[in-house]
Amino acid sequence: MKEKRQRFRNIGGKRKFILLLFAVLLISTFYMTAFGETTIGIPEINVSIPSENGNVPVANSIQILLLLTVLSIAPSILMMMTCFTRIIIILGFIRRALSLQSTPPNQVLIGLALFLTFYIMAPVFTDVYENAYIPLQEGTVSLEEAVDRAKEPFKDFMLRQVRSKDLALFLNIADVGEIASNDDIPMTALIPAFIISELKLSFEIGFLIFIPFIVVDMIVASTLMALGMMMLPPVMISLPIKVLLFIMVDGWHLIVEKIILSIR
Repeated sequence: MKEKRQRFRNIGGKRKFILLLFAVLLISTFYMTAFGETTIGIPEINVSIPSENGNVPVANSIQILLLLTVLSIAPSILMMMTCFTRIIIILGFIRRALSLQSTPPNQVLIGLALFLTFYIMAPVFTDVYENAYIPLQEGTVSLEEAVDRAKEPFKDFMLRQVRSKDLALFLNIADVGEIASNDDIPMTALIPAFIISELKLSFEIGFLIFIPFIVVDMIVASTLMALGMMMLPPVMISLPIKVLLFIMVDGWHLIVEKIILSIR
């Protein structure tokens, strides 16, 4: 009987809620009909194509397509044409060497790598903004010339980091002739050469980071074996020792300093 009463009460409560909601919707509809509906203006993105008869507006679907294309390319430019790849791989090696599975979290490592990238690449971004974006906005240069100006700072940065061996590999595969100056190097060969150069250097730095922590693991494992504590996992003892060692030498300060100094 109690369960039936409780069920009837729940049904009655639901009916009251539905009637109240219906009344609110009815009143709001009457109010909007009587006093007019208030509209909120949404900003629009206007894109046009220059022609002889003036600017021809582009359809909304094409605008969305262009916007999505820019947004899809931006992460690739950030990761593959800056020092972001080197930084995030080195930070991942540090977490792995400390035997920490999810500390610091991925979000923290990616955020740190992003801000370090912005700090290191600030002169390049400033050069692009002042010499390419501002003249384009003022109308003193065309879009093609602004793109060429924007490529130059990134090209100079990548040429300072890339290994000549990696660059020669892609130039030979592309069958590029004799290069008189850096302006003759195509970006299609420079970008992949820069990426594999960054990967090689980051793995070399990661290997050097692993060495002291491997020594700590070997010492702890040998000590536990000598004491006959074979059932005790060595990671449980070596983990706090490695964290303490990393804190005592101010590891984050040293790692960030060496990362910044390693970028020419």
